[in-house]
Amino acid sequence: MIRVLLVDDDPLVRSALALMLGGQSDIEVVGEAPNGQDGVALVGELEPDVVLMDIRMPEMDGLEATQVLHQRPAPPAVVVLTTFDADDHVVRAVAAGADGFLLKDTPPGDIVHAIRTVAAGDAMLSPSATRSILARLRSSTSTDRSSVAADRLTVLTERELEVAVCVGRGLSNSEIASELYLSVPTVKSHVSRLLTKLDSTNRVQVAMVVHDAGLV
Repeated sequence: MIRVLLVDDDPLVRSALALMLGGQSDIEVVGEAPNGQDGVALVGELEPDVVLMDIRMPEMDGLEATQVLHQRPAPPAVVVLTTFDADDHVVRAVAAGADGFLLKDTPPGDIVHAIRTVAAGDAMLSPSATRSILARLRSSTSTDRSSVAADRLTVLTERELEVAVCVGRGLSNSEIASELYLSVPTVKSHVSRLLTKLDSTNRVQVAMVVHDAGLV
């Protein structure tokens, strides 16, 4: 069972999400919070697997709350769910440690799929968010940026680098396992080491390093 916490200052949005997710046999909404500060507190109390996080909220916004959560030893996966599709929001959410970024007008089935995806350890970005990230990468022509990224990758073993490139291509753990002839648990172990060695909080940040190094 995937335990989900809803963090949004709009009670109608929380109610709609709870109603939608309540019909899923493998998902349980364990709590709701009206702002990031209460959400962070409830994570410590309820230990959810996934947090659906709004961005603009009182007390503490979703980006700050996401950053605080990812400083914990075993943070939950965070999916930022917002009405704002600005490039800056996407990049800041990824930098804060978000594992997914979706718009609130995303079809219910896709939101459910995103929850299952990040709970399994993969990343999930809406098509528009992916375009924003790629646009940011393409707009940067700095050779220094490429050099820094390449240097960061030198700490990886050959197999870890192969996994990192697959992550950069947007492959899921199961797809990486199939392509590299590994078991899914082995892939998860490699991804975990990648996050540690590259000082990253999510797969998207790993993918950005790989892109910056010109390997994808």
